[in-house]
Amino acid sequence: MSGRILIVEDDPDLAFGLEFNLRHEGFDVALAADGPTGLAMLEQPFDLLVLDVMLPAVDGFEVLQRLRAAGRELPVLMLTARADEADKVRGLRSGADDYLTKPFGVMELVARVEALLRRAGGRGGRRAETPSGAVVQIGDIAVDTRARSVSRAGAPVELAPLEFDLLAALVRRRGAVATRRELLAEVWGYADSVISRTVDAHVALLRRKLEPDPALPRYILTVRKTGYRLAEGC
Repeated sequence: MSGRILIVEDDPDLAFGLEFNLRHEGFDVALAADGPTGLAMLEQPFDLLVLDVMLPAVDGFEVLQRLRAAGRELPVLMLTARADEADKVRGLRSGADDYLTKPFGVMELVARVEALLRRAGGRGGRRAETPSGAVVQIGDIAVDTRARSVSRAGAPVELAPLEFDLLAALVRRRGAVATRRELLAEVWGYADSVISRTVDAHVALLRRKLEPDPALPRYILTVRKTGYRLAEGC
């Protein structure tokens, strides 16, 4: 696999290690040590951005927000030393596709990068569509899998592409359980060996947008130690 990757990371040792290993895997890699430099370099075309959260001058959250506000849709993998789930959710809500918590293994980083690039190139997660393209009703939520649109009580709900793909994967099962590994493979294109909590973070985002009370979900239910499913009758 090949692709042009920008790494925005202020730790020179970590940046060197990431560059070395990604180049070894065949990627074209560029480095930026701070947010403003990263933003300037993003005027050039890249296939993927590896973005640290804690950056000098302009942090990773702001870099990501500016990137998405400019209409750039390249995949973003965020790196964070923070264990706080709220920070991870904030990154995903800002438009990140996935995150890795430091410290992490090089092979896991490479696997995440390859999966995000496959997905961006249309060879990863599948875009869901029911055979008939019919609108599926989930309580007061309507999911049009052909138009890739969602409404709640008649009002449009804006979902990020990954959020819609995750919802569509659950819709396809019509109440059957989707394991986390199945969702990682189907939506993100990750191999079975990749373990990530990104499914849970994206489910939390979906619940905030779709559930009347996200703390007491009515539609997207957790199946303990397994995964998620839609409520019966959806």
